[in-house]
Amino acid sequence: MRRADRLFLIIHALRGRRSALPAHQLSATLGVSVRTVYRDIVDLQLSGVPIEGEAGIGYVLRKGADIPPLMFDGDELEALVTGTRFVRAFGGPRLAAAARAALLKIEAVLPPALQARAQRTRIYAPARGDRIEASGVIDRLHAAIEARQVLAIRYCDGDGRNSEREIEPLCLAFWGGSWTLGAWCRLRAGFRNFRPDRMDAFAGTGERFDDTADRGLQAYLRAVGSDGWV
Repeated sequence: MRRADRLFLIIHALRGRRSALPAHQLSATLGVSVRTVYRDIVDLQLSGVPIEGEAGIGYVLRKGADIPPLMFDGDELEALVTGTRFVRAFGGPRLAAAARAALLKIEAVLPPALQARAQRTRIYAPARGDRIEASGVIDRLHAAIEARQVLAIRYCDGDGRNSEREIEPLCLAFWGGSWTLGAWCRLRAGFRNFRPDRMDAFAGTGERFDDTADRGLQAYLRAVGSDGWV
């Protein structure tokens, strides 16, 4: 379990308690040592979380300092649940794992009525192993975008023409049936959209690019008329 998740769950375990929660109970729940729980409690206290207590006795949140539950209405919650399901199906393995973790955290602090509403949501997005998202390509392209890494690609366009190019990847867009990669194409000296499923191969060149005013993300979004994307 990631440390950030442990800290979140410790705070959640202390919410609304009237009696002190012993460290050994937290240790058993989180699957870590008691010493690790002590360190996490100290770190939370130092960061300003109002936890009172001491080793050997237990811990509580200071009276009047309880953290309120997330305030979602039913429609907002349904949108979040549906969104995480779509991310799990179409966002690639890295974001799928993050979506699962985010939904667990949201559900952990919901009142019972909203927890039941979340479970009744009937919009699904089943994941399929034969889609490009399962191959890891979307994750790799996303990582290149985040790192501002120039990519060398071999590309086959819709007419079957092959080319080799260097591109500066700027964003990914999902259109329901397919993905496009928005990029600055050095071969064409302009913005272009590439379908990842038409890339025969791609690799980082080791060069990083700058997100400049004339060929960065905002310039690309203006060029393609992307009002309403974000």
